[in-house]
Amino acid sequence: MAADTQHIVVVAHDPAWQAGGLALAAELRSELAPLPVHIEHIEHIGSTAIPGMAAKPVFDLQITVTDLAEAERAFDQPLAAMGFRRSPYQHDHVPAGLDDDPERWTKRLWSRRSHAGADCNLHVRLLGSPNERLALLFRDWFRAHPEAVPAYAQFKTLLAGAVGDIGVYADIKDPVVDLVITVANSWAAETGWAPHGTTS
Repeated sequence: MAADTQHIVVVAHDPAWQAGGLALAAELRSELAPLPVHIEHIEHIGSTAIPGMAAKPVFDLQITVTDLAEAERAFDQPLAAMGFRRSPYQHDHVPAGLDDDPERWTKRLWSRRSHAGADCNLHVRLLGSPNERLALLFRDWFRAHPEAVPAYAQFKTLLAGAVGDIGVYADIKDPVVDLVITVANSWAAETGWAPHGTTS
């Protein structure tokens, strides 16, 4: 992985992030829904979607579609007009210990920085894919377990202060996310949680 020594900033939770994420989702739906591609869901995910969680001040949103290649073709031009650039990165991390085909963890990713609109990572994933589920389960487990938020927030804050390479930051954070998901999977089984069940 090529080094990226951009400064990593993790800040205290901003209560305005919830409204900001919803507004960005609505803006994306307005711009993309008329396109000839079926959009199942647009949701605010990641740390900015979790009350009380420290985060990089960058919104993560997930668009769920039924065809990634179709979405890539349809989204590129309107997203570019909104300040987004498509990343060559097309696979998510497969959780440690999971013997799974990496092709099941494909996605498309667009990012926006230093634009009039909010900084954002836009993850486009397949409906029913394991990476679509993981993003929603991570968010919803923390929302249901606010007592776990301070520890994870402190971990991210300390990590951001210790490393200057965004790739190293992600590589160290991924196994911790894997630990959270291990616990969250048990919670999902016990509670009957399902993606898009009752959350917004």
